[in-house]
Amino acid sequence: MATKLYMHPVSTTSRPVLLFVAESGANVELVTIDLFTGEHMKEPFTKLNPNKQVPVLVEDDFVLTESSAILKYLADKINSPAYPKDLRRRAHVNELMDWFNTGLMREYCYHFVYPQVFPGHQREPEAVHKATLEWGRTMAKGWLQILNDHWLGSSNAYVCGKDITIADYLGAGALTVGDMIRVDFANYPNVDRWLGRMRKLGSWDSVHQTVKGVAGSMKEKSFVALA
Repeated sequence: MATKLYMHPVSTTSRPVLLFVAESGANVELVTIDLFTGEHMKEPFTKLNPNKQVPVLVEDDFVLTESSAILKYLADKINSPAYPKDLRRRAHVNELMDWFNTGLMREYCYHFVYPQVFPGHQREPEAVHKATLEWGRTMAKGWLQILNDHWLGSSNAYVCGKDITIADYLGAGALTVGDMIRVDFANYPNVDRWLGRMRKLGSWDSVHQTVKGVAGSMKEKSFVALA
């Protein structure tokens, strides 16, 4: 039974799965959906996922969307320690993944980074666009402070403690989309330390090569800073 992952390496939600697959050695066939040409907005992909989003996991007639769900499924399938079996430890991983999805990503990605990078996320008129960025910036700073002080603190190597989990893959993928607008996490030293540890994973550079290229293409552009 072949496992296919429909994805794009620039996608914030694809990269956590790609990194986990690369690091864990999960047997997954990668299928690129070209976001830049709008392939995700047309058939046959929209029949696979009417949400018009990547990633999508397919095994025969089994179709699974949502990055968080895909990470959990793959980790369970290969019995990965990154998704612990202990009920309370697993609940903590689920808690952090929900926290990233419903809090930080909403403000940091959709209200701060994406409107500065992707035309489809820009607001009209200009006053609304500026207000969106200011709202996203303010709220993202609040979520980052919680991540820095509460979830990571000065002692945790990873977001759920001393061991890497799939919550780290999801969270690091979200925050490093900020590389495209040169986000600096110096004001959040525990976050900066954690991201530095994630960036040292053996597969990090290969998975993030496309994002690095996009960031390089915009190096002359000015952006609203997080600080």
